[in-house]
Amino acid sequence: MEEKLTPGKRLSPEQALVKAMKYCAYQERSQQEVRDKLYSFGLHRNEVENNIVQLIDKGYLKEERFAVAFANGKVRIKKWGVVKIRQALKEKQVSEPLIRLAIATIDSEEYLKALKSLVNKKSKQLSEKNIFKRKYKIAQYCIQHGFEAELVWDILKNEE
Repeated sequence: MEEKLTPGKRLSPEQALVKAMKYCAYQERSQQEVRDKLYSFGLHRNEVENNIVQLIDKGYLKEERFAVAFANGKVRIKKWGVVKIRQALKEKQVSEPLIRLAIATIDSEEYLKALKSLVNKKSKQLSEKNIFKRKYKIAQYCIQHGFEAELVWDILKNEE
């Protein structure tokens, strides 16, 4: 059983590295998530950065792999659009070139399928009879999920 870190208890850099390896092996992580985790173990800045370098060298941490997995997972599972994915990756302090790369790897057919799924889901929930209000509500819902307004309206026009 893994021991819990109690307040005031500090892990050695070696102990923290082992925990960070397990943390990264469980699922893809951004460098900032791992950095925050290492700080929570009571490590100092130079120890944290040293552990980050070791995790990268050993293949446990790769920002590109994280960004691609994150973007594709959010489209497939959460039905997010690229606007929302871009914002979430920025919040995780992923660099702009990696964000562009991750978004470029999203399969366009799967992306449209996710958008259409969202349109159908919202359409079934609405009882609005006025076609213009109905489409507006569906569009707002999809745009809130991060889909581009122009694409959403194109899909809604084709649904007629």
